[in-house]
Amino acid sequence: MFSETVLYMVIPCYNEQEVLPDSAEKLKNKISDLIARKKIGKNSKICFVNDGSRDRTWEMIQELCQKDPVYSGICLAHNEGHQNAVLAGLMTVQPYCDAAISIDADLQDDIDAIDAMVDKYDEGCNIVYGVRDNRESDTWFKRFTAEGFYRFMKSMGAEVIFNHADFRLMDKKALAAFGEYQEVNLFLRGIVPMIGLKHDCVYYKRKERLAGESKYPLKKMFAFAWQGITSLSSKPIKFIVNLGLGISVISGLVLLWSLFRHFTGQTIAGWTSLIISLWLLGGLILLAIGIIGEYVGKIYLEVKRRPRYLVQEFIDANQKNSGVLKN
Repeated sequence: MFSETVLYMVIPCYNEQEVLPDSAEKLKNKISDLIARKKIGKNSKICFVNDGSRDRTWEMIQELCQKDPVYSGICLAHNEGHQNAVLAGLMTVQPYCDAAISIDADLQDDIDAIDAMVDKYDEGCNIVYGVRDNRESDTWFKRFTAEGFYRFMKSMGAEVIFNHADFRLMDKKALAAFGEYQEVNLFLRGIVPMIGLKHDCVYYKRKERLAGESKYPLKKMFAFAWQGITSLSSKPIKFIVNLGLGISVISGLVLLWSLFRHFTGQTIAGWTSLIISLWLLGGLILLAIGIIGEYVGKIYLEVKRRPRYLVQEFIDANQKNSGVLKN
């Protein structure tokens, strides 16, 4: 029996002109194969989301849409970042699909895993996570920091899927629930598992990047990790409280020891220990203020309720009335 499931592949793009032609061809072959095998409906699309690229990415997406209706394109009015681009794509195509798969434009995530994702969806799963089964293609440092990140996020109380990035399938029910999460500080890897519903995982081997540069160098990766921690957990503030209590206890003990030394006539001028203490406490105070300030800054952004993205143009054969959409 022919499946009427309309599947959208949502691909965020930022300066991806080097990989776009190859990725578009591979994705078209994959979606054509799924349609031919009657796994998905003929109205399924490949939707590229241009996240304010400064190269020819959007022009190339427009050309693809003109050549073949299987392609769809969303152009954001401004560079909003990877997480907001994924959100914009999923929310824009939600009215036209039964399920959507988000995947990065470099296709390092194995598109052959999409077959298994669709099978899991047919079995009744609302969310299917693409999970790396190993990190053999990574350097030792990359593997160490990435796995440490997931473990640290777990310890901070964030509900994340180990070795899962943003390669996932979400059905209409999951997308509707996802749309209810209105926070501005997005960390999708932590938000999506909060939805619950019926879910499962598909495992795959990650490939090398074909061309272009990674959009997540080390500096951005650390910033992304910090964004995730402070967006999903208040444990860093609790850590400051516990640290302050611990230092207070130690300070009390040092005070008692100092008084004992004073009254027994054993007082020794300790310039070094005094300076070290001042620097240590000063550094801890600045760290505490910085962490609290980070949370205050996030509160500031949340209460302003600014749009998380603005769609400048939406090209899609399935939609009748294109226009400017915002969320």
